[in-house]
Amino acid sequence: MKALILVGGFGTRLRPLTLSFPKPLVDFANKPMILHQIEALKEVGVTEVVLAINYRPEVMINFLKDFEDKLGITITCSQETEPLGTAGPLALARDKLVDGSGEPFFVLNSDVISEYPFAELIKFHKGHGGEATIMVTKVDEPSKYGVVVMEEATGRVDRFVEKPKIFVGNKINAGIYLLNPSVLDRIELRPTSIEKEVFPQIAADQKLYAMVLPGFWMDVGQPRDYITGLRLYLDSLRKKSAARLATGAHVVGNVLVHESAKIGEGCLIGPDVAIGPGCTVEDGVRLSRCTVMRGVRIKKHACISNSIIGWHSTVGQWARIENMTILGEDVHVCDEVYSNGGVVLPHKEIKSSILKPEIVM
Repeated sequence: MKALILVGGFGTRLRPLTLSFPKPLVDFANKPMILHQIEALKEVGVTEVVLAINYRPEVMINFLKDFEDKLGITITCSQETEPLGTAGPLALARDKLVDGSGEPFFVLNSDVISEYPFAELIKFHKGHGGEATIMVTKVDEPSKYGVVVMEEATGRVDRFVEKPKIFVGNKINAGIYLLNPSVLDRIELRPTSIEKEVFPQIAADQKLYAMVLPGFWMDVGQPRDYITGLRLYLDSLRKKSAARLATGAHVVGNVLVHESAKIGEGCLIGPDVAIGPGCTVEDGVRLSRCTVMRGVRIKKHACISNSIIGWHSTVGQWARIENMTILGEDVHVCDEVYSNGGVVLPHKEIKSSILKPEIVM
């Protein structure tokens, strides 16, 4: 089987992290976002992954070459010269996706984090005999999204309603699809939307089905959702493989710590924290609801909550970092500095406090 991952553009909503790496290579729970997807695809027998990309393909490919060998999976790029939306890239990658076997292929949005129930998806798709299956997830606030209206019993999709004013349902497109090769005949090579143009057409022919995604789902393409996604991911990890989570007197709730990270005395860490490889957390540090990426040093008695600390940054002694502060790569926060929602671009030194949310160039 094959899979196409829609990598797309510049990841502007996750800046300043995406100024250093393309968004799919930004760490999430101690490994690049896209690797969570590739590993899950490999588990259900996918042998080739195509990345639809229009930004820095060489960075992606060089990085993922290591994982090709480790995972035993082929990873190739299909590069757009102009943005082609969410359906155009499928037409562009047609030759890579169709091998004459007639097997369906996966299409994934690269921002989506979930439990990836691909085996169940394959079974459901082959069972209904339609042309395409989309995964849907239930949300509390459907009026912000495009809602998928479907038959509960069979899963057949009736129609899509964009940002409904009155309640028509609470299921939205989760950005995970399984498509028969015939779907490609419906897509022209031009900028086009799979959600707004292709799927409604398949639904009109009564050949589109939806499966409700079990477990959690999050689009982690922006900081607040990234932090929420980490909480949901760690909750799921607790249920599925709790042994991978940290334990000890200094740990509260779900905490993921890379084995190469060093943690000092008298710390209090958690809930919902990920500490990456090569990090140093000195004595008396307090961390909650945050991600600390590879090579970060957090000095004594610093306190960090609801924030993302980018690669190889330093947080000084008694510093306080909170309220969706995002430090880009190699940012150095001096001792006793306070950051209330500062978004700091890479390679900066912060000597004075950031009292209200602002971007520090």
